[in-house]
Amino acid sequence: MSTHVVVLGAGFGGLELSARLSSADVDVDVTLIDKSEAFVFGFSKFELMFGRESLEEVRSYYRDVVKPGVQFRQETVTSIDPAARRVATDRNAYEADVLVVALGADYDLGATPGFPEGGHEFYSIDGALRLRDLLPSFTSGKAIIAVLGEPFKCPPAPCEAAMLLDEWLTERGVRSNIEISVVSPWGRPIPPSPGASKAILDRFSERNITFIPEQGVTALDPAKKVAYLRDGGALPYDLFLGIPIHRVPAVVEASGLAVDGWIPVDQANLATRFPNVYAVGDVTSAPVPKAGVFAEGAGRAVAEYLIAELRRGGSPKPYDGAASCYVEFGDRKVGRVDVDFLTGDTPSARFAGPSLETAEEKREFASSRRQRWFGH
Repeated sequence: MSTHVVVLGAGFGGLELSARLSSADVDVDVTLIDKSEAFVFGFSKFELMFGRESLEEVRSYYRDVVKPGVQFRQETVTSIDPAARRVATDRNAYEADVLVVALGADYDLGATPGFPEGGHEFYSIDGALRLRDLLPSFTSGKAIIAVLGEPFKCPPAPCEAAMLLDEWLTERGVRSNIEISVVSPWGRPIPPSPGASKAILDRFSERNITFIPEQGVTALDPAKKVAYLRDGGALPYDLFLGIPIHRVPAVVEASGLAVDGWIPVDQANLATRFPNVYAVGDVTSAPVPKAGVFAEGAGRAVAEYLIAELRRGGSPKPYDGAASCYVEFGDRKVGRVDVDFLTGDTPSARFAGPSLETAEEKREFASSRRQRWFGH
């Protein structure tokens, strides 16, 4: 009998896992479940926010996933029983031989007082589209981009947002009327990479963007338009862009999978403490950043481990926590950080400076994933 693998979540991790299982010579049936009808790369939200592309242009529809042994179901997961490997959705119930949880992280906007009323987020599609409509009316004042809690997805994104906002405002002739500041909990923009951090700070200096390190915003006063800092200070603002506090989806919290906020996993193969239940990507407490490229690597590692198990042989490579992250610098130039979190004693990172060539490489990265996961 074939092995039934149920994958919850069709982001980087779920798509990579499903594609690799489909292409392997093993007897598996994969049910891939996601509440959305389409996949959107996280970095495409900048394209939406600054009006470079439409929503339709950045979508890849799950209905186009036509792979042997893989069935996609657009459904919302309503309960998970990890001990029995049973899943209920708003439409069906599933029993899995192997269950993989790849549901990502949700945003808790209300966890920061005043943020829902006084700020904006750009990490969701809806948030990016709201900002696309709002930004043209922002022609003067103070813009703050702030991290509201750790961990958070895509560590370079706050700084990318500042550099792209600077470019967008410059193109419209209003940049000289606006101050841009980034509030970060870290001492430098990308802690594992001194080279990338220096390049970002150099760009900030060149473009008159203020970096406020080792700081956090604890609350907003929407009436006064003031952001309160964790050291007791305060910053006035006219436009506040916040990276919301992240949490596991409520259905994961209710399942008992999470411990101290996230799903603990075996570092080598992403197994949870429940037999034949794995977790990949942002929903886990794996010691890597919450970013799609790391979820992709985790999905690949779980796939290789399951393939070896099903073949009853082979030595799958342990999850290495290595990936390449692209960083938008403006002027259509992109840098790249090649980072390795797990194979050495300490994280290591190499940096390739911003260039048009790396921007093209980023486009090829997206194109290759669309081809592998969707066949287009």
